[in-house]
Formats: sequence, C-alpha cells, structure tokens
Amino acid sequence: MKSTFIGKETNEVSFTMDFTAEDFEAALVKAYHKNKGKYALDGFRKGKAPRKLIETKYGEDIFYEDAINQLFHEGYPQALDEMDIEPVDKPSVDFGEIDKEKGFSVTVKVTVVPEFEVKDYKGVQVAKVDTTITDKDVEKDLEALQKRNSRMIVIDGPAKEGDTLLIDYTGYVGEDVFEGGTAERQPLTLGSNTFIPGFEEQLIGAAVGEERDVKVTFPEEYHSEELAGKEAVFKCKVHEIKETELPPIDDEFAKEASEFDTLEELKQDIRTKLEKLAEEKAEYEIKNSILEKVYEANEVDIPDIMVEDQMDEMLQELDQQLRYQGLDLQKYLTYTNKEISQVRQEIREDAHKKVKSKLVVEAVANVENLLATEEDIEKELAAMAEQYKIEPEKLRGMLSENGLFYLEKDIKNRKAIDFMFENAVIE
Repeated sequence: MKSTFIGKETNEVSFTMDFTAEDFEAALVKAYHKNKGKYALDGFRKGKAPRKLIETKYGEDIFYEDAINQLFHEGYPQALDEMDIEPVDKPSVDFGEIDKEKGFSVTVKVTVVPEFEVKDYKGVQVAKVDTTITDKDVEKDLEALQKRNSRMIVIDGPAKEGDTLLIDYTGYVGEDVFEGGTAERQPLTLGSNTFIPGFEEQLIGAAVGEERDVKVTFPEEYHSEELAGKEAVFKCKVHEIKETELPPIDDEFAKEASEFDTLEELKQDIRTKLEKLAEEKAEYEIKNSILEKVYEANEVDIPDIMVEDQMDEMLQELDQQLRYQGLDLQKYLTYTNKEISQVRQEIREDAHKKVKSKLVVEAVANVENLLATEEDIEKELAAMAEQYKIEPEKLRGMLSENGLFYLEKDIKNRKAIDFMFENAVIE
C-alpha cells in the first residue's frame, strides 16, 4: 500500500491509499480462506470447494467486500502513522473503481486534532498564595482532634445547644395529628438544624421528663404541599439529655490521642502537616492560575466533534455520580424537567474549555519535548497498583495498548503543567 497526502483545510485532512493488484489478490486469498466454509458445491464437502468454482457460481466479486475491508482496516492505521495524523472522528471514505488487474485507490477525509503554535506559556506572572500557618490554625486543628476524642455523658438538664436529646413528639395541625409527624425516642442534637426552623430552639432549657409544646410554621416551600405554610404544634417529651465531655488539652491528651508524649510535640506535628497541606494547596491554586492565563493567551480552532465527545464524557461521569446516589441520568432529567439537549447546551462552554485546556497543555509538552520515561510509567503503575491492591506487572498486563497510551499522555501533561509552574514568575 502507498499513502499520499493531498492537503489540509482547517481541521480536515485528506489523503489517498493506493492498493496494488498484488495487495488485492493477497487479501482475496485471505477472504476466501476465511469464508469458504460458508459455501457448499456439488462434489465438494462444505469448506473444500476451490475458490475459482465459488467465484464462478456466486460471482467473481463474492470475496471483494471482505478483502477491501481487510485492506482498509490494516492500511488506515498505517497511513495515519506514516503521515503523523491524529484523527478525532471516523473518516469519510470514497472508494475508487475496483479493478482486480490494477488494484484500487481510496480517498480518505478525516477531522484531526487542531494544530497551533502555543505561546506565552513561559514566565507567566501569577500572585503568590499565602501559606502562613498561625497559632490559631494549630489550635483549631487541635480542637477538632479534641472533639474527635470526646465522649457523651448523660445529664438531667437543662438542655443547651450542642446537647443531644432523646424525645417523643406528636405533631398537630389544628386538632388533627398529621401524617409523618409522630416519633418515639427520636435523637435530636440542638443546633443541628435538622428539624423545622424554630423547633430546636424551643427545647433549650428542657429537663429530663419534661413535656413541652413546640409551636412552628412550616416553610412555604415545604416538600409536603398539605403542610406548606401551615402552623403546627409538636407535643414533645424529653427522655434523655446527653452532653459532649471534652478531654483537657494537655500532655496526657497528647499521649492518648497521638503517638507523641507531650502536647508541644503534638502541636509541632500539627503545624508541620498544616504547612505541607498549605504548600500543596498553594501550588494547586498557582498552577490553576497559570493554566487560566495560558488558556486565555492562545487561540485554538476546535472541531465540534471534540466538544461533543467531551460532553459525552461529562454526561457519563454525571451518570456515574448520580448512580452512587441511587439515581441515574434519566431520572435526573425527569426530576429537573429537562431534555438531554438542554443539559448538553448548559455544559457546552465548560466542555469547550476542557478540550482547549487539554490541547494547550499537550502542545506545551510537545514543544518542550517532555516524555513519559519507562521510569515514570513504572512509578505511576506502582502507585496505581498500591491503590487497587494489585501487582504492578499484573496491572500493566491488564492495561490495553490504548490504556498505556493515555497513561503516558497523562504523565506528559503533568510534566507540562510542572514545567509552566517552574518557569512562572510568582510575585
């Protein structure tokens, strides 16, 4: 096969693939051996009839379609590789006259990844992100650790905000008990705002065994139309009150709550960890700022198909997220009263931005010749293997050639982002 580049217009490339008579004959032989079992001729067992007799009976072109498809599917990737073409859509194919004696030619048109000269990605000016960790930050983290090591103790009252009550209640609208308004020994933490607005505040000061009438008004947009906007009275009885007992923050607490012997050592460890997190967060924010500026500095003519594919990917991700919540995309559309076309239109701009950002980062990786080395791949596979609790070599074997291609691409892109970060001007 011989491939010949014709030209490029915007993001569409055209080229020809020429197959000789010898190429065609070899493909016909393969097609015959693949399909001969389908034909039975008098005097021959099924699958044993000579090719010539099959062609005489069923027509000379009986094996043409299989042979042509085989040549195209083998030749097309080869042509793309030879001409360094990266398609983003299925090709449009025009077959010329099929001549067994002369071979045939195929004209291909295909949309490709847009080419552009990436600019202004070095020396990007971005603001420094403050990473200072104060004593107050350390104390806040220490208090969170204190709360995690707290315990609940039973008290008689009076109940205060933060206490957890065990209550019975019966809800009335007028003289009638309404559906869903009754419960026994229901836990309720005062200040959690889990009940109707105004309910929890009226139980502050209550004691164990006390009965109280709690008067509320249901919100106008309450999920039950029968109760929306209506006044109600909940007759409540308190069975139990528990308050949170916090351990004193001292050396003993440090020993109980951590691997350190003193409070000072624990505080220093908290500070070190907070500083590391602050540095990581700052780097993440700065990299995002750099990408945003490089994104704005470059113009890219993006094929519609790339945006459509990105929207498909985003909708698949949305569907997966919804399934974790017991829903799916179709139910989401029903609940929100939307058509899929409307949702696609809503995410189109974001999809366009994602595609352009990827292209800009990939362009930087290519210009700077940033590669995914075997060491990089091994390190990435080791991290993934640890995450999924599997041997690295087994994981590599599970990845298809396509999977490894995208793994390498991801490594290159991260290197490109790191390169822009290292060459930025942080003020």
